[in-house]
Amino acid sequence: MAHKQNQYLADVRDINFVLFEQFGLGEILAHPHFASSFDTESAKMVLGEAYKFACEVAGPLNAVGDSEGCRLEDGKVKTPTGFAEAWKQVYDQGLKQTALNPEFGGMGAPTLLTIAVEEFLCGSNAAFNMYPGLAMGAAEVVEQFGTHEQKELYLRRMFNGVWGGTMCLTEPHAGSDVGSARTKAIKQANGSFLISGTKVFISGGDHDMAENIVHLVLARVEGAPAGTKGLSLFIVPKFRVAADGTLGDNNDVAVGSIEHKMGIKGSATCVMNFGENGQCIGQLVGGAASENQGMKQMFMLMNAARIAVGIQGCAIASSAYLNALRYSRERRQGSSVKQFKDPTAPRVPIIEHPDVRRMLLDMKARVEGIRALIAKLASHQDRSVMAKISGEGNYNYHYGQVELLTPIVKSYASDQAFRICETAIQTLGGAGYISDYGIEQYCRDAKIFSIYEGTNHIQAMDLVGRKLGMGGGANLQAYFSDVAAFIAKHKDDAELGGCLTVLQAALDALQGTTMRLLSWFHGGNLELVPLYANRFLEMMAETTLAWLLLEQAFLGREKSAALPEGHPDLSFFQGKRYAAEYYAQNVLPGVMDKADILGREDRSALGIPDAAFAQV
Repeated sequence: MAHKQNQYLADVRDINFVLFEQFGLGEILAHPHFASSFDTESAKMVLGEAYKFACEVAGPLNAVGDSEGCRLEDGKVKTPTGFAEAWKQVYDQGLKQTALNPEFGGMGAPTLLTIAVEEFLCGSNAAFNMYPGLAMGAAEVVEQFGTHEQKELYLRRMFNGVWGGTMCLTEPHAGSDVGSARTKAIKQANGSFLISGTKVFISGGDHDMAENIVHLVLARVEGAPAGTKGLSLFIVPKFRVAADGTLGDNNDVAVGSIEHKMGIKGSATCVMNFGENGQCIGQLVGGAASENQGMKQMFMLMNAARIAVGIQGCAIASSAYLNALRYSRERRQGSSVKQFKDPTAPRVPIIEHPDVRRMLLDMKARVEGIRALIAKLASHQDRSVMAKISGEGNYNYHYGQVELLTPIVKSYASDQAFRICETAIQTLGGAGYISDYGIEQYCRDAKIFSIYEGTNHIQAMDLVGRKLGMGGGANLQAYFSDVAAFIAKHKDDAELGGCLTVLQAALDALQGTTMRLLSWFHGGNLELVPLYANRFLEMMAETTLAWLLLEQAFLGREKSAALPEGHPDLSFFQGKRYAAEYYAQNVLPGVMDKADILGREDRSALGIPDAAFAQV
């Protein structure tokens, strides 16, 4: 069938470049914490298996999931054709267990390797990969905070795909305002709790791929404080679980409905009703001492999920760009601009048209910059672990950069994913708008990324309200120092010095705007902070991408010097130079523009009366 064709494309060379050449995965793998499980050869073997699974299994199911969607039959969710078989394969091949603790059947891989595996899985079929992704995230929360008994009962079954898992935060009346949750937990004599309430927008809330589904549910114990401080986190399985792991009756967990969505149609987005009959039993994650600690526990899952959303954005944007590139090389239309007056001139591949080349280079620079941004965060994560274990390196520095970059990764990658997919559609013209080439599905699937796991405005407020001041501002100052050191090293370069001048101007603008934000916080202009927080996050993201792309350009030039004429990497490294130059000269100046806009302190959006928006 036509829709079983794989349309997923990945830039394997660039992924390997970012991992091994820019961020030193080989060095990380040599650390004793990772060396017992991995070396460079085994890491590349895992990458190869993930890429093969993406192209041969998940990729062909992407259009199937979109066309069939999920359906609710007799209160149970049926997933699209082939999803159940793919679920078994992804676990059997160990692709979802790469980073897990070997104690529970994982490979113990560094985060830097895991993000590449996830890019293949997300890019080939984002809707399918959400099911095991959420299950693994829920299990990791139990691993981090659960009691010994909870770990023994749940972890291996969840990590191996026998049971699935979800995170249940959002409620119909609350949306992103998690603190107003009304789901109740009534303590029982045996220490368990009766859970009652409704959760909405629950990805993978029910499906037919696992024997059981373990829900992590935020609820408020009777008498607990209002707001997020009074929320606790509960393990609520779909089917009750005996001490030996055997399954019992339904735990009064029901699917109210599934949503009909713009995209990710193969992922069941459920309304979940807990305790409609007063019989839903939950256990506190971590036992009695963990009451009212739900948000602290859930933040671990949310932060991991936010990084995962950034990977989703990068992965889908990359495949959309590469499909547009392939089409542009094959599609002949119009003559060269140099022969536009000659009606008999031969038709040329559209990649020869200047505006198509501009769109392709724009997508290339953004995708490769976002990939580098995610890898930078992952590298800091691994190096923080290494520093904590061996005492080598600066743990506070690396962990601080992870905290600082997380909202940027989630927000910028997800915003750009939709826009890159839009540009890819535009590159194909009318052919991009139809479903034959798959790009319009990428665009529809990508729109949710800026909304779920905390809208991108929430990410921006997290950045300016929490992350900038963490460590007394030391994390931000370390970031500024890193960029400044890079500029100082390369500012006089004959070929790219002009780009470094723009980067310096962007860094100056970013630092000045940071001070302006502080003045708003302390000077009675607090309402301006949320008004402009998104723009500030974009400023920081674009400065970071320019820095990382230029770093790639210099690294590529250095490596090119050792290559013989005709080597394929010569053109690859040329691409790095042009991507960096394009981004620095065409995107990075927007940082200064945004700084100027913030400096104007325009309040028109705050001042306009509600009735003045429209008479409807």
